[in-house]
Amino acid sequence: MTRFAKSTLATALIAFTASSYAVDNTTASTVTPQQRAQIEGVVHQYLVQHPEVLIEAMQSLQRKQYEDAQKVIKQTQQDAPKFANALFHQNNDPIGGNPNGTVTIVEFFDYQCPHCIDMAPVMDSILKANPNLRIIYKEFPIRGPMSDIAARAALAANLQGKYIAFNHALLTADQPLTPDAIFQIAQTNGINVDKLKKDMNDPSIVNQIKANLKLAQDLKLFGTPAFFIAKSNVALNQGPVTYVPGAMDQKQLQGEIDKIAK
Repeated sequence: MTRFAKSTLATALIAFTASSYAVDNTTASTVTPQQRAQIEGVVHQYLVQHPEVLIEAMQSLQRKQYEDAQKVIKQTQQDAPKFANALFHQNNDPIGGNPNGTVTIVEFFDYQCPHCIDMAPVMDSILKANPNLRIIYKEFPIRGPMSDIAARAALAANLQGKYIAFNHALLTADQPLTPDAIFQIAQTNGINVDKLKKDMNDPSIVNQIKANLKLAQDLKLFGTPAFFIAKSNVALNQGPVTYVPGAMDQKQLQGEIDKIAK
């Protein structure tokens, strides 16, 4: 911000303060409608005359948000080995790829997340290119009730041994997800829908999603998708564990896998 802008902004703030508190002693903490209108007028006039202040303020906010996000990412990376057991060795987590693979990717995702949907073909290609890769799917429904229904349905499908096909069908469905659409997709993929509906409300499935949400909270995850990559035999605090927030292309993901595999 220029010296002139700073000086003018300071003047406006002084005017704001003076207008806010220039009242008699009996109403020192009260701002009348007329005073509020005067304050808003001063601020509005200043911003109209100096719109660059808005740009500078927005840039400052963006810088702060970026710096805050980087701090969270760094902290999650540091903390990840502490949660190795919950990430890589949790009972009942759906597993794809090679169950005996030496490198494991853990993916937190939501079926209504556009970036997760974009990652579906990337994950397919990565699995084909890496026969020694194991995938652990962490249902992380953070986009409302329909995401929760889809997540519970997917875990219920896992009880029928149909998780992988159903998961892929939900992520690649060319339609908005609704209960009817989810059950139709299930039926198309050879799933017993009556059993699915019953199992969706099983306490074990509900608790599994709660555990995923708690783990994500502990790891300070702020969106989907989120990936953790490590040797499949990684143990508590034994690392290394690589954390990658957000979507990647196949080359980027392959690079992270190769680093862990060495």
